[in-house]
Amino acid sequence: MSATPTAQLMDGTGLAQRIVDETAAKTTEITRRTGSSPCLATVLVGEDPASATYVRMKRARCARAGIQSRHVALPATTTTTELVDTLTGLSDDPDVHGILLQHPCGPHIDERAAFEAIAPQKDVDGVTMHSFAAMSFGLPGFVSCTPGGILRLLDAYDVDLTGKHAVVVGRSAILGKPAGMLLLAKDATVTYCHSRTRDLPTIVQEADVLIAAVGRPRLIRGEDIKPGAVVIDAGYNPGNVGDVDFDSALARARLITPVPGGVGPMAIAVLLAQTVEAAANQLGFQPQ
Repeated sequence: MSATPTAQLMDGTGLAQRIVDETAAKTTEITRRTGSSPCLATVLVGEDPASATYVRMKRARCARAGIQSRHVALPATTTTTELVDTLTGLSDDPDVHGILLQHPCGPHIDERAAFEAIAPQKDVDGVTMHSFAAMSFGLPGFVSCTPGGILRLLDAYDVDLTGKHAVVVGRSAILGKPAGMLLLAKDATVTYCHSRTRDLPTIVQEADVLIAAVGRPRLIRGEDIKPGAVVIDAGYNPGNVGDVDFDSALARARLITPVPGGVGPMAIAVLLAQTVEAAANQLGFQPQ
């Protein structure tokens, strides 16, 4: 007999919509009071279908929130120098308040050099070293959008992180690493796991809060999840499959994010919210 599902689903879609609605109201007030509309510049190198789809989706969400978007499409042959020049120009443009570089950009591009060409005050995707340092030290700045969305989800479901053992599976510079820093700032005890971690299931079994962010479908099995754990699946693999085996995890977890409809919508909502925050800072008007 199969176990009865017990986990409560964490509704990222609904929470994201509330954030976008709040962001839209702030956008309207900023535009009315300053005469300038918040503007997000999106930069895409090449014609990767998945990246192009993500950019279209983000621009559509901007439009729904009243945020202007400026799209810069660059050919796949663009060099690192040319990309850096483009991002520097957008950083210097007073009509642009936030910048999103869609990645990956291609193996010939030095992505770190490109990210660092984005002015910190316009780094609404939280990808620069300045933003990572701000997250690590608890200083003002913009968080990486997916980790920021995860923390908002945990807050919305009243997950007390104090003293909890949080296990982050994945160590990317824009997801795993900043997620750990944000959890640490909430007084969680954080363990990072990655491709060279030995005996991953044993470590996962100790997690009060599990963040799966490694990009390997169904890597985390339900039998390895601590009963009553909070499971955040930040993986997105072909076929709408996450990094957690969702069906088996339902019987073990207390709270769990679905894929899709969990972390993904939250990341975009945080991007829009931070774009409007950046615009407010640059225009010198803080909406109520």
